[in-house]
Amino acid sequence: MSRFASTSPLALAAVALVAGTCAASAQGELNLYSSRHYDTDERLYSDFTEATGIKINRIEGKADELIARIKAEGANSPADVLLTVDTSRLTRAKDSGVLQGIDSEVLEARIPANLQDSDNNWFGFSQRARIIFFDKNDVSEPPMDYVSLADPKYKGMVCHRSSSNVYSQTLLASIIENHGEEAAREWAKGMVENFARDPQGGDTDQLRGIISGECDISVANTYYFARAMRIDVSGVTDSIEQIGWVFPAQDAEGAHMNLSGGGVAANSPNRDNAIAFLEYLSSDLAQQYFSAGNDEFPAVEGVALSESVAKLGEFKADDVELSAVAGNLATAQKIFDDVGWK
Repeated sequence: MSRFASTSPLALAAVALVAGTCAASAQGELNLYSSRHYDTDERLYSDFTEATGIKINRIEGKADELIARIKAEGANSPADVLLTVDTSRLTRAKDSGVLQGIDSEVLEARIPANLQDSDNNWFGFSQRARIIFFDKNDVSEPPMDYVSLADPKYKGMVCHRSSSNVYSQTLLASIIENHGEEAAREWAKGMVENFARDPQGGDTDQLRGIISGECDISVANTYYFARAMRIDVSGVTDSIEQIGWVFPAQDAEGAHMNLSGGGVAANSPNRDNAIAFLEYLSSDLAQQYFSAGNDEFPAVEGVALSESVAKLGEFKADDVELSAVAGNLATAQKIFDDVGWK
């Protein structure tokens, strides 16, 4: 049973609390460093400014570049908030010392505990399930969990992204947390043996590989597929009926979830505004933007899904503590290197 459903009275009450918090901080500006590159996020920013009067100054770039920039700027950094994608990058930001822990009753109430950093340096605001896609014409018995992707019967059939990709790293880190290091190593070794081609491209390319016939089975985040159902995505949308999907491990840990999230910069000059902005991102309105605008799953329970995301169906999500998963990232990279996952 999915935990993504209609808006609850409790959630609506929390939105009122968020609005009150924002109103109390309605002055000045906010310097936002963001690696989210989605045009639909414009509504997030403009609605926050309209509601609070707080002007948002944006600096955009790749996550690692922004983290390095904030670190180099040091105590004089103008950064108030860092937004980025995936637990690995959020953890990298924390470990680099560019984030600070904060206390927020709103965020504690709104964001599930497993989607928060253990020291409150970062919070998740939207999610993407990383699931299994397959060619319905060629695969009659798709793998039903992540471990089964390494089954020898799928030799030469599986496509996946490279080991340097953060989605790959966090997935393996979660397998370590759920199944242990040795099982994760065997999984990674079996995956390499089952590859249909060398790891390449982004998630959309894994879907295109199914359409082109290069791949019978691929792994990708749900929002790439949901987007192709909603708008025209070259090489996917025209033949999307060819692709089936499986939410993995429904009888076990559940589907692995990627995060998009953020935190308050370590030397934020506008700290109150930064906290108010993060609290706003947890409101029902902002959560619905994440779903409708970028085909993501809300982090907050009870927020209604957009039509494209709802079409994927209900599922059980892995509720593993992502702070614990993050602790396995170095081990995951070593395993990738050891088994020859390019």
